[in-house]
Amino acid sequence: MVVIFCNFDSMGMTEKEHIINISDHLYDASKSIRILRSIAWPLSVKEEFFKHKAEKLPQVNYPTLDQTDTLKKVDLARKQIPKDFRFQNWGMGIANILENGSRLLSSLGTKEFHTYSTRLYGAPLDKLPDEKNTSLDLANHFEEMYVNIQNLNINSESIADFDDKAMQAQILSEVSQMFGEDAPAVIIDEEVSSKVIAGRRRIRIRKGARFSDMDLNQLVHHEAFIHVATSLNGHFQTDLKILAASHPGTTKTQEGLAVFAEYITGNLDLDRLRRLSDRIIAIQMAIDGADFIDLYRYYLTKTDIKEDAYENARRVCRGGLVTGGAPFTKDIVYLDGLLNVHNFLRTVVSDGRADLLPLLFVGKLNIEDLGEMVQFKKMGLLKDSTYLPPWIKDIRFLLTYLAYSSFLNKIKLTDMKDHYRKMLYEL
Repeated sequence: MVVIFCNFDSMGMTEKEHIINISDHLYDASKSIRILRSIAWPLSVKEEFFKHKAEKLPQVNYPTLDQTDTLKKVDLARKQIPKDFRFQNWGMGIANILENGSRLLSSLGTKEFHTYSTRLYGAPLDKLPDEKNTSLDLANHFEEMYVNIQNLNINSESIADFDDKAMQAQILSEVSQMFGEDAPAVIIDEEVSSKVIAGRRRIRIRKGARFSDMDLNQLVHHEAFIHVATSLNGHFQTDLKILAASHPGTTKTQEGLAVFAEYITGNLDLDRLRRLSDRIIAIQMAIDGADFIDLYRYYLTKTDIKEDAYENARRVCRGGLVTGGAPFTKDIVYLDGLLNVHNFLRTVVSDGRADLLPLLFVGKLNIEDLGEMVQFKKMGLLKDSTYLPPWIKDIRFLLTYLAYSSFLNKIKLTDMKDHYRKMLYEL
């Protein structure tokens, strides 16, 4: 049976027109879903916390966000998707994510917030794609590795050489060279909770923060060469506007790409890896009932800097409950996303489909939608990326690494591990 996907509904719209129309409606619905901005804590919360010597739970007042209009727009977007539409899963999948994001915003400061957070980002005990391990298993694996090498006296922590103004100048130089006239402004902002937050128009640096040379390299490859680049590339997509939206469905792929960028450029050090795994452990602690002060004290075992312990605990509790039981789970996506992106890259290279790699950067997307992106590209709906990170523009090292890495998957390691472990135990 031959199925024709042109002028297939009563409205007389072509398939391409349907895709553009659905994308437009989804993009319109996404505009008011600004999660990180809505759950941010004002500076006064930190000041009050330390005023009480870190012994009183923070009091955070979240705005009441009426999501009625957003939910109507999501419903309208769903109505644009015909039942016999071959890209129905793509459109409905994004619509469902936008609905959960909207409902998350309407439940700030409640236990329901955590329910929607896990729908969007997952939870530490969720199974990974291998259906055996969990994100918490991965985090504990890295923690165990870190403990095992402590006796090596590795001084992995870089010296904080840059203050906020020096970092501003360094990042501005990098983005100006990378993006030219499209480069975002780089500003210092005392209300920023993370050390650096990047968007298409602005990169904001937390006032008073200190940075090492490793921080600089990580942030440039992570924030600028991934987050800013994909934001700009998505902004330039005239037919698929949804690729300009940083909705929650893109978060795991975006952060996975960004952490992989740190890794493939040699800038993912042990301290950074431990920070990412600590976040997953802290989220599970909160799910199990740890309150903000418990998390703060947990992080004090990781750092001597009280402000850093506060900020790490805040990341877990923002939007949910400081009393425990209902954390924000977004921070599990860094390692989850890294695992997904790494395995995807190894697969496409081993299958001879390295031509797919540039599609990851055409905008803000979910790696699970690459099949649709291939079709949209063939249909002329997708523009090539204007900006690509250096390790994709010069792809030789990446392909070499991935080819070797994908071959390792074919080797049964059990016998080899037993051989070398026996040798090590005899030493």
